[in-house]
Amino acid sequence: MKRALEQQLAAVEGFRDPSVALEQYPTPADVAAHLLHLATLHDDVAGRVVADLGAGTGVLALGAATCEPERVVGVERDSDALTVAQENERAIDPDVAVDWIRGDATRPPFADVDTVVMNPPFGAQRGNRHADRGFLATASELASVSYSIHNAGSREFVESFAADAGGEVTHAFAAEFDVDHQFDFHERERETLDVEVFRVEWA
Repeated sequence: MKRALEQQLAAVEGFRDPSVALEQYPTPADVAAHLLHLATLHDDVAGRVVADLGAGTGVLALGAATCEPERVVGVERDSDALTVAQENERAIDPDVAVDWIRGDATRPPFADVDTVVMNPPFGAQRGNRHADRGFLATASELASVSYSIHNAGSREFVESFAADAGGEVTHAFAAEFDVDHQFDFHERERETLDVEVFRVEWA
């Protein structure tokens, strides 16, 4: 299932004009498939309401939509990214349609979500530090469980944040993002970012 999902998600188009301020890095298909495979093994997708916070061009939302959820909602503030996400949905043609919402993912206009999946901004850019904190806070308020991708070295922060909110990190794994040259400060044609993925159960 994981390999088939990765192959399907490889067709998802990334950002056409990525914003450095929004830290728009596409989630690789293999990382998305791994995250969603873990979620399916824990019965966190099938029959559940899933929200993708900061959905970008839709890879996590669309992957979840292929795993028999009750409903999937994707929230993204960038209208151009949402346009690409909707085009990607037509290409992927998941069994469950995604409800795309343009808005602030840290203040979504809905509640009663079972599972959150997200690749939030890492907060690596000047003036954007701890940007992932707001996404975690929203997940803790919305859902009983979340899956999120963070910069390498974030485990202590995520575990501490979860504990303060009455939650617990139950699973964590390291992964790599292979990112094509897309910003002026990238020195090579292809960069590899070290990341960590966490499953958190919220109180």
